[in-house]
Amino acid sequence: MQRIDTIGKTGLGVLRYGMVALLLAWGAAKFTPMEANAIKPLVEHSPFLSWTYALLGVQGASNLLGVFEVAFGILIATRHWFPRVSGIASLAASGMFVTTLSFLVTTPGVFAPSSPWGGFLMKDIMFLGAALLTGSEALSAATAIPRRTHDIAVA
Repeated sequence: MQRIDTIGKTGLGVLRYGMVALLLAWGAAKFTPMEANAIKPLVEHSPFLSWTYALLGVQGASNLLGVFEVAFGILIATRHWFPRVSGIASLAASGMFVTTLSFLVTTPGVFAPSSPWGGFLMKDIMFLGAALLTGSEALSAATAIPRRTHDIAVA
């Protein structure tokens, strides 16, 4: 049973910190003009995000998305020290993944054979699951009552 628990804890760690690494990498990329222009077809058709172009411009909107992705990645990574913060950040990231999944229905031609977007966006289904699972685990750890040595019965 202990080996199974070890496998589960290892898998959860890989899931959490893999998501962190990708959020940091993709978030950092949002600060480049190439990535800002690459996501334009997705953002400009989104009822949730298209308004950011009028307010911030293409690069400014991309930068804003990058700030959220990097911030969520950093906060999720704090699980060991601040499980509540990490859990809340995971749940916030799940909201971000729901938003990006909405691009599947708002971006014209997203499932066309020549479109690079359908398969790329489908990965966010797994990221949504990862964010929900890591959020649940971290919040459970945050609400657990720590055992104190004086509470342990001595035989």
